[in-house]
Amino acid sequence: MEEQMRIGILGTGNVAAALGEGWTRAGHEVVVGGRSPEKAAAVAEQIGATAGTLREAATGRDAVLLAVPWEAVTEVLADTADVLVGTPLIDPTNAVRHGEGVLLPADSAARRIAELAPGAHVVKAFHLFPAAQWVKQEEPVVVAMCGDDERALAVVGGLVADVGARPAVLGSLERVRQLEEVAGFVIGLAFQGVDPNAAIPKVG
Repeated sequence: MEEQMRIGILGTGNVAAALGEGWTRAGHEVVVGGRSPEKAAAVAEQIGATAGTLREAATGRDAVLLAVPWEAVTEVLADTADVLVGTPLIDPTNAVRHGEGVLLPADSAARRIAELAPGAHVVKAFHLFPAAQWVKQEEPVVVAMCGDDERALAVVGGLVADVGARPAVLGSLERVRQLEEVAGFVIGLAFQGVDPNAAIPKVG
């Protein structure tokens, strides 16, 4: 970590807690906001962060993690989009049909989020690994990312490194559907009891 950052987390689930714990461990200032004040307070206490409202977690931050179920994205951004202008907004969501891995949005989740939060710098990241990856610090992994803003990609890349992974930029949001389809592929095979790693050839 080069410097302490002010990070907001919108959500109180496993991904929010796992990444929040990693970032507080790295020395960042983290504020957790949730639709349930009780859950936000519990997660914040668990990871050594501060609890707040959704708007408090989104306001004046160096980066914000949107860690809510896809069904809650529209509601949460309706409450926070105006204070996210100019902010790197990390999207780890998987908008897929449960048990199938079929993507729900006609375009992509990240591009829909960009529409709902105009002016925010959306970066797709952290959507391919389970939350436990960021807690147990298992073998190093690569976090593939897509985004349109170079500075936002650099900020998120630093936060990827802070949880023990290596960032890799696939491209702009023009390519993000491709990245999201990878998650659908992995989820679809996993629900069939197939190891997705066995279906991908090793290069080199």
